[in-house]
Amino acid sequence: MLTKEKTGLIVVDIQGKLARLVDDSSTLIPNCEKLIKGVQSLGLPILWLEQNPDKIGSTVEELASILATRSNRLSRDHSQDAAHASSPITKFTFDACADAQFLAAIKASQIDTWLVCGIEAHICVYQTASSLKSMGFNVQLVSDCVSSRTLANKELAITKLVNQGVELTGLEMCLFELVQDCRNDEFKEILNLIK
Repeated sequence: MLTKEKTGLIVVDIQGKLARLVDDSSTLIPNCEKLIKGVQSLGLPILWLEQNPDKIGSTVEELASILATRSNRLSRDHSQDAAHASSPITKFTFDACADAQFLAAIKASQIDTWLVCGIEAHICVYQTASSLKSMGFNVQLVSDCVSSRTLANKELAITKLVNQGVELTGLEMCLFELVQDCRNDEFKEILNLIK
């Protein structure tokens, strides 16, 4: 089970025109927005990635505006540089784990379970989640918050990751698992997000 104390979110490369071209982008982007807001309301750390933004473009505005807010601090007593909390980590490798800045942020976070969302499922999401798993982290792919240009590639990525021991979850499933109790303060905010 996911716990607030040990869980963080990695948002992978939801950028530029590509974010609008992936399969079912009209569902993906709002789902990622709800996921990010839910994770923020729970006070969980978020790492935000951009692949070669000068060529691909920046994170889509719907997500960039909420990711850049102060409520996205990587701390609840986590010793992470605040720059990572309000700005993306730029990378050029498809696997974020090959990037020194990302690795430093992961290590400093003191988190052992990572939810992963983003694009493209069969490239950057796949390689990053696979590497995190091989490094010993618990990784859960938020299945309704990932996509690729084709559904077949998304399904291929999910199959390969599950075969490697990455767990699947969904937007509602992970948020309610993290809230745990309808009496918790965050419950109402999360309920309003998913209505």
